[in-house]
Amino acid sequence: MMERRAFLSASLSAAGAATVGFGADPHPLLPGPLPEQDLPPSLAALAPMTGDEPAAITDEERWARIAKAQGLMGQAGLDAVVMTGGTAMRYFADVQWGLSERTFALVLPREGEPAWVCPAFERERAAEGIRFGGDIRTWEENENPYALIAAIAADRGMRTGRIGLEETVRYHVVQGLAGVAPALEITSADPVTIPCRAVKSPAEIALQKYANQVTIVAYEAAWNAIEEGMSQSEFSRLLSTAFSRLGYSGGAMVLFGPNSAYPHGTSREEVIREGTTILFDGGTRVGGYPSDITRSGVWGQPSVEQRRVWTLVKDAQTAALEAALPGALTGDVDRAAREVIDRGGYGPGYRYFTHRLGHGIGMDGHEWYYLVEGSDTILEPGMTFSNEPGIYKYSEFGIRLEDIMVITEEGAELYTPQAATPACPFTRDRAAATPACPFT
Repeated sequence: MMERRAFLSASLSAAGAATVGFGADPHPLLPGPLPEQDLPPSLAALAPMTGDEPAAITDEERWARIAKAQGLMGQAGLDAVVMTGGTAMRYFADVQWGLSERTFALVLPREGEPAWVCPAFERERAAEGIRFGGDIRTWEENENPYALIAAIAADRGMRTGRIGLEETVRYHVVQGLAGVAPALEITSADPVTIPCRAVKSPAEIALQKYANQVTIVAYEAAWNAIEEGMSQSEFSRLLSTAFSRLGYSGGAMVLFGPNSAYPHGTSREEVIREGTTILFDGGTRVGGYPSDITRSGVWGQPSVEQRRVWTLVKDAQTAALEAALPGALTGDVDRAAREVIDRGGYGPGYRYFTHRLGHGIGMDGHEWYYLVEGSDTILEPGMTFSNEPGIYKYSEFGIRLEDIMVITEEGAELYTPQAATPACPFTRDRAAATPACPFT
């Protein structure tokens, strides 16, 4: 086993730490998966899970999304919605296009089929993926793309009216459209796009759930391969290798010891010793839908304080799960978790539980709505959220437990079982050892 550790250390020496500063990519690129001959038993035993994937989102479902959006436009008093490259375009039309200074746009009118605005030299590439609406209007490099959006509106009877822009549309589009169509009122499309994406269909829920189930399998296999003295980077590579063995690309932010008190990581590197807190947060994607799971545990025997904090965080997660009833407010769910932590002596407010309870999750890892104090969105069946309370004691350790939950008619359900205990023996690969066991 020491030979494998040495191999890991050598191959990662040029990669730097597997942790990152706030605002950076929490899953940086690392060297490729471990070679077959260097796999620990728990990873060698993994087999691809791709054969059991749920069905992909159909075009029929996307047409239903468009129809729902058009209905919401009527309620919101919008005549059309404009979106540029990004998640919303993929959600409604399954077209993946990056944001650029060259405007590529989907114009979704309140009635009729979608229309498109495209740089002329990109038309053939765009046409390969466009299946929703055949009206594709192109502009040359010396022409004004915003005039085409205005022309689409005029051709649909919207010389005056209200155009909603999806939330990620850049300001140059706002400015350009206002310049060529001053009679159009430009406003936010949030009342249309957010309610569509926030309530997930059974097909979306199935893909999300499977992504999280794959993640738990990868996590436990990597945990079973931990050795004392292992670095964060080494454990991060075990995780990415586990995902690869399962047939997916995935990984996690890994934080050991005092680093675990930084919710979004730090550039410092740490290694595992007796009593080290271990926190890892990440996942994979299935059918375009990401997982997001955090597990925390302690290598060896946890201290009284580590065990107390870990149990309190799990109790807070349970309280939030029980509070996430259809009809409840998003802010109430955050409050339910925060009150548990406050009563446990780690309040008030954001003193140790430093962030909101959770975020919506769909095609984007973070999206509307948010479980945060004061928010008043009413929970509906089909909404999905992270449930991730945490307690962070800088210079000591941090504990966060995160699972994704879906709101149902009866209440909330987690896609994956809650973490079990902060310290318990594994019964498979490490029958004689007693490391932390953050899994069931």
